[in-house]
Amino acid sequence: MTREIRHDYETITGEVDSIVFKSEDTGFCVFMLNSNNNLVTVVGELGDVEEGEELTLTGEFTDHAKYGEQFKTVMFERTLPQSSDSILKYLSSGAISGIGPVIAKKLVKAFGEQTLDVIENEPEKLTAIEGITKRKAKKISDDFRSTFAVRSLMSYLSQMGVAVSYGVKAWKRWGDPVLDMIKKNPYLLCSYGVDLPFSKADEMAADMQMPHDSKHRIKAGIEFVLGENAASGHTCLPLDRLTKLAAGFLGVTDQQLSEVIEHELEDENLFKYYKKDRPFIMLREYYKAEDYIARRLCVMRQLTYDNKIDFSAVIDLEEENNNIKYESIQRKAINLALSKGFLVLTGGPGTGKTTTLNAIISLYQQQGMNVMICAPTGRAAKRISDLTGFEAKTIHRLLEVEFTAGDTLRFKHDENDPLDCDALIIDEMSMVDSLLFEAVLRAVSVTCKLVLVGDSDQLPSVGAGNVLKDIIDSGALSVVKLKEIFRQSQSSDIVMNAHKIVNGQPIDYTVKDKDFFFFQRLEYPALQELVVSLCKKRLPDAYGLSPMTDIQVISPTRQGPSGTVELNKIMQRELNPKMAGKSEIKTPVYTYRAGDKVMQTKNDYEIPWKKQIDDESFEKGAGIFNGDIGIIQSVNSILKTAVIDFEGRVAVYTLPMLENLELAYAITVHKSQGSEFEAVIMTVFGGYDRLYYRNLLYTAVTRAKKLMIIVGSSKRVDYMITNDRRNLRYTALKNMLIENVAEDDEVGSV
Repeated sequence: MTREIRHDYETITGEVDSIVFKSEDTGFCVFMLNSNNNLVTVVGELGDVEEGEELTLTGEFTDHAKYGEQFKTVMFERTLPQSSDSILKYLSSGAISGIGPVIAKKLVKAFGEQTLDVIENEPEKLTAIEGITKRKAKKISDDFRSTFAVRSLMSYLSQMGVAVSYGVKAWKRWGDPVLDMIKKNPYLLCSYGVDLPFSKADEMAADMQMPHDSKHRIKAGIEFVLGENAASGHTCLPLDRLTKLAAGFLGVTDQQLSEVIEHELEDENLFKYYKKDRPFIMLREYYKAEDYIARRLCVMRQLTYDNKIDFSAVIDLEEENNNIKYESIQRKAINLALSKGFLVLTGGPGTGKTTTLNAIISLYQQQGMNVMICAPTGRAAKRISDLTGFEAKTIHRLLEVEFTAGDTLRFKHDENDPLDCDALIIDEMSMVDSLLFEAVLRAVSVTCKLVLVGDSDQLPSVGAGNVLKDIIDSGALSVVKLKEIFRQSQSSDIVMNAHKIVNGQPIDYTVKDKDFFFFQRLEYPALQELVVSLCKKRLPDAYGLSPMTDIQVISPTRQGPSGTVELNKIMQRELNPKMAGKSEIKTPVYTYRAGDKVMQTKNDYEIPWKKQIDDESFEKGAGIFNGDIGIIQSVNSILKTAVIDFEGRVAVYTLPMLENLELAYAITVHKSQGSEFEAVIMTVFGGYDRLYYRNLLYTAVTRAKKLMIIVGSSKRVDYMITNDRRNLRYTALKNMLIENVAEDDEVGSV
């Protein structure tokens, strides 16, 4: 077998002998290549490879501890089989719809080495073969051309250094013409749903000698800047700020940007919105979402106006039945929930949100209403279900994710198929972004009562928008904020310190007799050592807590010695070390093995999962979402797959899917939103000042159910308490609500 060295890689050629594994969604393959009569194990993203194809592969040979030598492909070129034997093998593999082994043999016998050319260019000749009609001949030819177009696309992208997975997405979206489209405008690959990084499309455009100031490039660059800012929470940007950012990023003039922006505004790919005479630019999906939310809430409020009925007697009876006494502010919230169609119920820990919510649910049901409860994450849904005793689902599960023929995401429930509910309660509303809340509103009738429950002092949603805060700050809708801490909660230092933090008051670090502890550690090795000791031995021994399911380490930052990346590597080494015979999968950041605690970092609505209901039955579904935490059950190194249990939902991950995964022994405070853990260990030491602020610390402390431990610097904690800087988010919803909702004496915060 000859090998050619090229750019530190090797090049081998050969014929695909047999397929070991192939993912239709990602293009990842494992197959045997016959190269000069030597069988080589090949792995990589090569798309829809079939037996009998002739390939030229560029990559490197690696030695796998369990499976031996493998050729890891980074680039490939493919040619259709040339010899009669290769063509027969190729067609017999089922590569072309309508051709099986029997017909393949007849075709090759009739046309020999010209078989594929006849199929592509002279399909009428195929009717000479028994069993092939004119209609079937045309279908075979069309399928061959489509398959050839897909493979040409994959080969082209491979030669450009673009992963096949992007080609799979592009072909699903645009079909056979996609290659010609990309050659004219490679920035198409940056589109939503394909999501090629702008820098990679820029490289392709440079290779194609596309002008630096091409309108295609400027358009994609503007959308990239808006998209990057959306990832930071902004649904819009001031026009002057966008111009400054995009001009600097693209290296073009303000005038060139202005021309493209105006064109995109005319085509309604971008939208302009004015706040106090200052123009803001919005991507289409965010403008449509926030505009719809504002208009829909206005309509719901008008249709479910206050009926002026006093429900005091009903609330008195609920108190008597449950042997409980509601505070006046709780009674106000319950009354509003019954008499009006919309309510925001907000407040910190220990202020009685759950008690109030239980009364609202009970009284809704007593009126014969069909009540549904949901939350943004699985952990949040489980928590509210445990607290209320009523079934709760994730928002995605409630709306039921499905895909269109074009493979684009949508929810089953919308205006055309609304949820069958009279009242909908959404918990942890601070985590709900603009796009998701739009989907919720589209799925409920305008007469459905809506109760939003959340803590506006916590961090805003990971996705773009600041829905809960915008609704509260608009003053346009009914809001009740619970402030008084109930007596039973006053015995918890977690609760009391959380309220001190949110009010900017110092906490006492010397008190260590309840559920809140502080350990001063001013050197990184000592900090890391204590965190590991607490997880591995001290807390399990003292409280019987599991490092995997009960204890969660959190940090304000990913970077640095006290950040999640470094802590995860240290804790993995201590809690789940490398062992002989234990399979692993390596990614650029982490190595994964069975037993690891992991977290999904991006919503993926397609991942299929199974959940065992009993000994004989399983529930099936799809979708693993940002923030879901699981345990790896097993790893297959040759197939590059991992089986992961997300609290009962078991899913199989391929290598490309692992890019949206990270170790979760330690997670950021942002990723902990919506979750509660028996014990939380937080590192507060080092890093940039901008990462240390009050409502981040408050969010972290309120994640702990029974035990909160802070390790680090007391001065840093004090700084966080006094730093009331909130992350500014550019959104339009607050202003849209004020514009859409008429003034009303009964509306506003209580």
